[in-house]
Amino acid sequence: MKSRQNVLTAAVTGLAPAVWGSTYLVTTELLPPDRPLLATTMRALPSGLVLLALGRRLPAGIWWWRALVLGVLNIGAFNFLLFVAAYRLPGGIAAMIMSAQPMFVVILAALFLGERIRALPALACAMGAGGVVLLVFKGTVSLDTMGVLAAVGGALCMASGITLTKRWGRPEGVSLLTFTGWQLTAGGLVLLPFWLSLEDLPDGLTGSNVFGFAYLITLGAVLSYIVWFRGLERLPAVAVSFLALGSPVVAALLGYLFKDQTLTAPRSSASSSSSWRSCSASPAHPRRSPRKPPRPHPAPLPITSPTNPLGNRNAADNGPPGRVRVCKVIGATVANRTICDLR
Repeated sequence: MKSRQNVLTAAVTGLAPAVWGSTYLVTTELLPPDRPLLATTMRALPSGLVLLALGRRLPAGIWWWRALVLGVLNIGAFNFLLFVAAYRLPGGIAAMIMSAQPMFVVILAALFLGERIRALPALACAMGAGGVVLLVFKGTVSLDTMGVLAAVGGALCMASGITLTKRWGRPEGVSLLTFTGWQLTAGGLVLLPFWLSLEDLPDGLTGSNVFGFAYLITLGAVLSYIVWFRGLERLPAVAVSFLALGSPVVAALLGYLFKDQTLTAPRSSASSSSSWRSCSASPAHPRRSPRKPPRPHPAPLPITSPTNPLGNRNAADNGPPGRVRVCKVIGATVANRTICDLR
């Protein structure tokens, strides 16, 4: 029953990376061009304020700085680097490079969470890293260096956020809705001054821009992050990180369908590696062998004595209470030990 619940939790959690895989197409087709700070702030801050208004609770004590750190790693820095990569790289390639984050999670989880590095996830990470290297250095299309660095940095931010979220958990008595709102608000507030000082406001917003921002706020932030943090509480950190590999699959598929992006041999190899890692990501739970029923306690042999030569229990009980009773106890003990030795 528990394994079935874990499979269902993993399936629901995997919906969040699938939605994030569509971010690359939404960014290039619906949002104002070359404004990653605007896209990140608009994705995080409004949704965080809505969740804060619904939860009506602020952090307390050490959770002020913990919420800030998690908000920067999981929301602010991660989404900013994601949008930089989305503007500078084809969506499928950016997502495939960022799918290297399970490799970082395996290392960080071993260092900070005490999770053992298992052979299958380690092999999957090695294959994934090889696929990313093949994609970057052997592809037929020259890739933007800044975009590649942003994708790698986003993978590292996401891995660090997963590890720290798993290590710190959620404060007692705080709902998942409120916990998500803290992080979204913190990430948006950190980026707000950078957006206002480094990027110009767009001349105007079209209907496509409004739809794109609405999609990012609702599906791309509120719903997806609630589902993501719920799965992170219930599943191992390494398993959750591998679920993020659904993002490059969706991004590559959408790029192929809507932007005529073809999959060359290096891209296909990297995509296949990501798919294989995703399939091998579920934590291995060894089957427990059924417990053997307890061995029945051997019944004592009939006790013989001068007054009870046939071993009649009733006669022995009714005999003299002195030597017969002592012989009865000694004989039963010897008989039990003999039977256990023979077995």
